[in-house]
Amino acid sequence: MSSNEVDPALVTVLKRLRLGRLATTLRERILLAEKQSMGHEELLLMLLTDEVARRDASATDNRVRVAGLDPNMRIELWDKTAKVSFDKRLLGGLTSLGFLEEHKHVVILGSVGVGKTYLANALGHLACKHGYSVRFLRADAMLRTLRQSRLDNSRDAEMVALTTVDLLILDDFALEAMNKEESRDVYQLFLERTGNASMIVTSNRDTAEWLAMFDDVLLAQSAIDRFKNAAFDFIIEGESYRPRLKPKLDESNAAAPAPARSKLPTHPRSKRR
Repeated sequence: MSSNEVDPALVTVLKRLRLGRLATTLRERILLAEKQSMGHEELLLMLLTDEVARRDASATDNRVRVAGLDPNMRIELWDKTAKVSFDKRLLGGLTSLGFLEEHKHVVILGSVGVGKTYLANALGHLACKHGYSVRFLRADAMLRTLRQSRLDNSRDAEMVALTTVDLLILDDFALEAMNKEESRDVYQLFLERTGNASMIVTSNRDTAEWLAMFDDVLLAQSAIDRFKNAAFDFIIEGESYRPRLKPKLDESNAAAPAPARSKLPTHPRSKRR
């Protein structure tokens, strides 16, 4: 067996202990330990720390997938040269996720394209990384799902899912007027989550304009008053951020011709006589 290989018997044992991924870096870690004259306990700690990091990353990736977050809208990928302005101190406070611990909301307001959805996703990614359950939904899609759930009597179960997730992100809220049922759904959602769990809501309309989007004025006043008085106002102004998200051709592959598509042979039985 090569000195660069791991004993197959050891790999088998690691797999039985559900530690199979340790084998991929085990030889490299052993060589590092020898180079740095590590003791056995130090080596074991390093190996297990690697495994913990891998499992944490895997759990985070799973939470991000379940949440429906855009994988490319993370805070570290935000283009700081974007010509938009916002309260950077407030953003710093929000990224600490203190609002989640305190069950407060965040309303992200701004004109079309300034990055509201991006920053909502970015906060969702941070929440997933820190172990919170997250769900990202367009407001119209959520209302449509609730409307359809009434047809198969699953509305209560759907509402429980919406009210119990640690962080619910509603994108593009109050774009269109809501009917009576939709107004009641939003009222219940705002009522049950306020003080119990956090929401991030993005909107092109100021909260003062939301009132006109409800079918019932009294429900609207109660829902909006509860929400906005438990929410941080994060306002973004400036030019559209979306051009920065446009796909770009990889310069390293730009000059490479596309591989020729080979013509598959025709099966003899497919030929007509």
